[in-house]
Amino acid sequence: MLDTPQQNDAPASPTAHEDSEARFRLVAENAPVMLWMGDAQGACVYLNRAQREFWGVVGDDLSDFDWGTTLLPEDAPALAGPFSEGMRTHTGFSVEARYRRADGVYRTLQTNARPRFSASGEFLGMIGVNVDVTDQRAAEAQRAAAEEQLRALNETLEARVAAEIATRRQAEAALQQAQKMEAIGQLTGGVAHDFNNLLMAVMGSLELLRKKMPPDPQLLRLLDNAMDGAQRGTALTSRMLAFARRQELKPSAVDIPTLFAGMRDLLQRSLGPMISIDARFPALLPPVETDPGQLETALVNIAVNARDAMHEQGTITIEAREETVSGDPELADGRYVRLATTDTGDGMDEETLRRASEPFFTTKDIGKGTGLGLSMVHGLARQSGGRLVLKSAPGRGTTAEIWLPVAVPAAVASVEARAEAPETLDRRGLTVLAVDDDALVRMNTVAMLEDLGHRVIEARSGLEALERLVGETIDLVITDHAMPQMSGVQLAAALRATHPEVPVVLATGYAELPDGGDPGLPRLSKPFSLNELDRLLRSIVPGGRLA
Repeated sequence: MLDTPQQNDAPASPTAHEDSEARFRLVAENAPVMLWMGDAQGACVYLNRAQREFWGVVGDDLSDFDWGTTLLPEDAPALAGPFSEGMRTHTGFSVEARYRRADGVYRTLQTNARPRFSASGEFLGMIGVNVDVTDQRAAEAQRAAAEEQLRALNETLEARVAAEIATRRQAEAALQQAQKMEAIGQLTGGVAHDFNNLLMAVMGSLELLRKKMPPDPQLLRLLDNAMDGAQRGTALTSRMLAFARRQELKPSAVDIPTLFAGMRDLLQRSLGPMISIDARFPALLPPVETDPGQLETALVNIAVNARDAMHEQGTITIEAREETVSGDPELADGRYVRLATTDTGDGMDEETLRRASEPFFTTKDIGKGTGLGLSMVHGLARQSGGRLVLKSAPGRGTTAEIWLPVAVPAAVASVEARAEAPETLDRRGLTVLAVDDDALVRMNTVAMLEDLGHRVIEARSGLEALERLVGETIDLVITDHAMPQMSGVQLAAALRATHPEVPVVLATGYAELPDGGDPGLPRLSKPFSLNELDRLLRSIVPGGRLA
């Protein structure tokens, strides 16, 4: 309590001290903040009205009041230090703690205390102000939480934007690569088509020449060399067309373990004795839909590349497993078999890996590779409805994955070669209309047909072919597909309307017919041999002339 002057029996005049105390009480009692005073021992000696109402204290008697009992226990350590230090050093302190209000609710009070001294400088205790900052701290906590949520949201949005940008860049890079590969494929396919026409003329002429020239061993050896070179060119164009997805595929349901078992010895001989092959196939692997012969060639190409990367010594692991694809931008949803070939070779850096499937790109020495092996595999996978995935790193080998769609339920094609029964057919000649816009190819086709004993009518275009049919009895039409003004498919459609009894054979190096083309149209892939031509004619017109 505040010190008060002693009372005499007779009333005395108010002193200056009493007037000061009265004014202090008046101000303190009506102050809008909670005021308190403590003595030198820390006991509370005065509470103003606002503070008494907070704690529910009635009257001025504070002898039974202990503010420590209203303090939240867990806040006591935070308050004890500053309070004890202030009392010991007679200095002020500022601290926040939670106190129990008269209604039992805890409120956060901010205490600002200062030392109190007498006129002679004696330390009398502390005087302080308690400010209820509960709502303010709650608002600050809410604001901090909101700011944290906003920060987290911003980080999430930034991460999503970054991921979206990365995904978009990957998609753009993939699109650019796909467009690049498509452009290269179109160019490669066009070159291969034109090259096939040249090879058609060369190989056909060489074959006819062999039949007519004298049996001179030296001349025959030169002729055989020329034919071998032409056949190597044929293999080259075949790979080019495979990359361009324009090769002639004969898809069927292929059981991969059976196919591999049939080619394992051949593969081992191709790789050499220092390369070991480790094959791992699950027991219940479904068949895939692809061309079995082309798949064998693809596996050989990959294995030979692996052998070269391992410097002819190491292990090649071939394994397969079924995968289910959904939402993949490159593959249609469905079931696939992932056929993976892994080597223990040098591996490829990022730039080499990016270009590995491009045609004519090779890291081998000059003369040791065409750069078309992986290109052919890429084309086969894409044309079969799958994809080729290459994974590699320097010093960690390479994995080539061929993803192929699971075949619909059907009889699995056998990969064993079947001997063809010799045919005894009528050798009567046919009247054949040969249509090709390339003079060299047309001349070669005519010569081959005439050598087989057939009468030939030539036409340089589809329109000219329709004109030549007027007044003629034709047994069969052999036509190129890629011709100006009217393609071979369009000519076949026109003949079906005017001469439905005349068979039409499409001779082309392209595998894909345009939309609306007849998938059952007989095909003769360029370059074709004399025997292939004869065999096809006999299968279409088995009894000789149609009449």
